[in-house]
Amino acid sequence: MPALIMPTDLKTILHSKRANIYYLQYCRVLVNAGRVEYVTDEGKESLYWNIPIANTTIVMLGTGTSVTQAAMREFARAGVLVGFCGDGGTPLYAGNEVDIDVSWLTPQSEYRPTEYLQNWVSFWFDEDKRLAAAKHFQQLRIAQIERHWTGSRMQREKGFELNTSHLTEKLSRFHEGIEGAASQNELMLQEAHLTKTLYKLASQAAQYGDFTRAKRGGGSDSANRFLDHGNYLAYGLAAVATWVTGVPQGLAVLHGKTRRGGLVFDLADLIKDALVLPQAFIAAMEGEDEQTFRQRIITGFQQSEALDFLIVSLQQTAALFGHPEE
Repeated sequence: MPALIMPTDLKTILHSKRANIYYLQYCRVLVNAGRVEYVTDEGKESLYWNIPIANTTIVMLGTGTSVTQAAMREFARAGVLVGFCGDGGTPLYAGNEVDIDVSWLTPQSEYRPTEYLQNWVSFWFDEDKRLAAAKHFQQLRIAQIERHWTGSRMQREKGFELNTSHLTEKLSRFHEGIEGAASQNELMLQEAHLTKTLYKLASQAAQYGDFTRAKRGGGSDSANRFLDHGNYLAYGLAAVATWVTGVPQGLAVLHGKTRRGGLVFDLADLIKDALVLPQAFIAAMEGEDEQTFRQRIITGFQQSEALDFLIVSLQQTAALFGHPEE
């Protein structure tokens, strides 16, 4: 009789290399014959669909879903983040507390590494070092915008005619503004100017017309809805990055004074403008629905290895500015 293969004998897939993010609605999540599956009802039949938990990063449970204790046990063993969220996967807040739109249930382990946490807290209480780390994040953000907006993928987008010289000029000016910022408030002001400029450049490139960024949930046009949708997906990846490295979400370098989960917003900023913003305007002009747009963004995240970038950025920033005493 062949020996049984135990879960501990299988190779663990790094979170940054996992392929799947699930959004489920109107189904039950349970364990069936040792596998985690979700069940949908069609007439008198129940259809069972496997969830490959070893290759899954996030499971978002939307309207009409339920999950069993056994399924949550298997999610925890595989290191899968589980969250309850609103319709369509959004709004999505990243945090370890119950909210009206989502609550994250993070897998627990007493043996996760602490080196990144120790490096992070060693500089976080120093205001000057915290500002330097925030500037470093913004420089990474600029590099990602330039890389992806002028990259080969965007050049293949027929509906996005970007003035690259104008973009380069604006990014160069923002780079100088970052270096000259003497406080977090000045840095956030620079960030606000950059974001406003990027909205204008993207709307012009996609020939979207006049655009005004609405507050969350307040925009009735497609571009605003897609921006909200894509940004929440970016927050999900950022939440995974903080969990993988073990750095608490409250230890932000830029958004910490107003947001309990500010580090999630700091990290998400590294990819939101680069990967979500232009695609939101392109999808709006293409007349895509929410599901098609969500797949567009997830594919972009996978092709650009966005989660890997967020994790490495957090690790490198911790090592660059943190040197805990022995």
